[in-house]
Amino acid sequence: MRAALLVAVFLCLAAPASAQDSAGIARGRYYAVRACGDCHAVTVDQTQSANPAAPTFAAVANTPGMTPMALNVWLHTSHPTMPNLIIEPDRVADLIAYIGSLKKKPN
Repeated sequence: MRAALLVAVFLCLAAPASAQDSAGIARGRYYAVRACGDCHAVTVDQTQSANPAAPTFAAVANTPGMTPMALNVWLHTSHPTMPNLIIEPDRVADLIAYIGSLKKKPN
């Protein structure tokens, strides 16, 4: 009985996080298309960025060692070929969630 209660509590706690993650991914995609899409290929169906020097977001997501923390650093670091874009703090987590969602799942 106790184990069943613990499982039920865990499932209740996990469900909102999953829904929140999905919402964050959707908000991140929307933001990426609007704010980053002029230079980067931001959706999974785009294979080449408009700016050849700008990596696709799928390539960024699949860079070895690209963790949410590494993405956070990448998004806050100026790049020689990138304008000094300032991403609103409330958008960073959504953008990280979206880019992370582009990571290929191991087979």
